[in-house]
Amino acid sequence: MIQASKRIAGGAGLAAVLVKRAAVLELDWGTRSRGHFSATDSTGREISVVLPSDSPLRGGDVLVAEDGTLLRVAAAAQPVLQVRHCAEHGSPFDLLRAAYHLGSRHVPLELQPDLLQLEPDPDLAETLRRDHLIITEAQAAFEPEGGAFGEAAGHGHHHGHHHGHGHHDPGHTHEAASAPSRKPLAIPVKAHDAGHVHGPGCGHAPSHGHGH
Repeated sequence: MIQASKRIAGGAGLAAVLVKRAAVLELDWGTRSRGHFSATDSTGREISVVLPSDSPLRGGDVLVAEDGTLLRVAAAAQPVLQVRHCAEHGSPFDLLRAAYHLGSRHVPLELQPDLLQLEPDPDLAETLRRDHLIITEAQAAFEPEGGAFGEAAGHGHHHGHHHGHGHHDPGHTHEAASAPSRKPLAIPVKAHDAGHVHGPGCGHAPSHGHGH
């Protein structure tokens, strides 16, 4: 088994042709957020990865094996929940509010322009559905935001103080040692008197009795 203990964040400084030719390690988020693990690369080699536990791997990072060969890290598709706002009975603000409340509870969360992604959680899914959000189960690469995940790890997210980096540093990542226990969210929804008619795709039953 070959050991890899050096990481080049985002393949910085490497020629694109070298990165393209490198063997690939396709890993889910749970594996990439561990410091020590074993995996098989795209050529069939067994690789033992040994890295600092507070620095999870990101898709696009490059590892240097002990024999000098390069390994390109790719984010593997994994089960996720995709959260979108209900265009018929809500607004994009519902998604923004959900992101705020999920982040305040240190839920590992990936932000995209029109959706949120998080790891499967039945309690969270049910709560979000009650709050007029559309939840879809999917298989997709998962790259949660570094800030919230780092705070959950308890090592502190102190930008500009101890580790001297900005939010746009491509090598800036955080890892949680263990996810804290989470209680179902209570996300408030502003009500008004006007009724509405449910259409396809919303996921709300006609008799659920909520206002907007």
